[in-house]
Amino acid sequence: MTPTSAHLIIAAGGTGGHMFPAQALAEVMIRRGWKVTLSTDARGARYTDGFSHAVAVREVASATFARGGILGKLLAPFRIAGGIVSASLRMWREKPDVVVGFGGYPTIPALAAAWVTRTPCMIHEQNGVLGRVNRLFARRVDLVACGTWPTALPEGLVGVHTGNPVRAAVLERAAAPYMPPGDWPMSLLVIGGSQGARILSDMVPAAIARLPEGLRAHLRIAQQARAEDLQRVIDSYSANGLRAEVETFFRDIPRRLSEAQLVISRAGASSVADITVIGRPAILIPYAQATADHQSANASGLVAAGGAVMISEQSLSPDTLAAAIATILTEPAKADQMAQAALSLGLPDAAQRLAALVEELAQKGAA
Repeated sequence: MTPTSAHLIIAAGGTGGHMFPAQALAEVMIRRGWKVTLSTDARGARYTDGFSHAVAVREVASATFARGGILGKLLAPFRIAGGIVSASLRMWREKPDVVVGFGGYPTIPALAAAWVTRTPCMIHEQNGVLGRVNRLFARRVDLVACGTWPTALPEGLVGVHTGNPVRAAVLERAAAPYMPPGDWPMSLLVIGGSQGARILSDMVPAAIARLPEGLRAHLRIAQQARAEDLQRVIDSYSANGLRAEVETFFRDIPRRLSEAQLVISRAGASSVADITVIGRPAILIPYAQATADHQSANASGLVAAGGAVMISEQSLSPDTLAAAIATILTEPAKADQMAQAALSLGLPDAAQRLAALVEELAQKGAA
């Protein structure tokens, strides 16, 4: 089998957390001469703008049991079954070399078809706890790649730590020199993701207002906030005479990360990966409603290494957050140690590690 004849099917669900690492792997495999097909549903297809035009996008019939009302939940098994049959027939015809699933219900047809047709397959789990679909297939695939380490796996199952692939814009800022805090303008970046970010809109401005005036005077704040929270966050900072950029979305997060003295963030897998690849001190506030509390698991390795402080939502208040911010921004040596600890966990070559596993599976399948 020559590289130009090899065919990879990537299956990913319809969220950025699944699609971004899938996109990174697709880019690497195309550069290595592989044909790549993305298998997703209509929701996931909305995330394909960033994929190379060389990637064939295939929409499959899938469904989730979490949305769609009673009728949608009743029909879900039939839609999934139809997707599996269709994917299996196509896989028998095409005979792909490897299938990789990145989680989410839209991966079920491709992974089930790979199991039926005995096609070499693996899954990549971004979080520190397996998602529902990855948990279902963990014992039915040839390999489990883990983006977060450690990842809680079923007893007797051993994963391979690859890290979570990050965007090219993040790689361009990898290991950017860190300027510790001091008596000069300091950048504080607040990013929260779309789910549950309201608590950061509530807590962060109030916490910063409690900081000593001398520390506040040096802060330049950039905070992402939900559209419905935007104006009140702006007003809160303005009322306290603080300089702040507040937007619903920053398109230049990698640059802002590289310039930050401190990051306050949720603990989504992609956010943690970005923070470690660039190497910045962080205060992580896991989303309490995350399935199986996987955001706490995502944060645990970085906290254990000394690169971040974790505050649970239950413990979060303006006072506890202000104390954590002040401790980091008034101790330059501690902040610098945190930055280096975060960087020590970064895996900028995560996509290449995944690609190597794909090629190993292909060789074993061809043997």
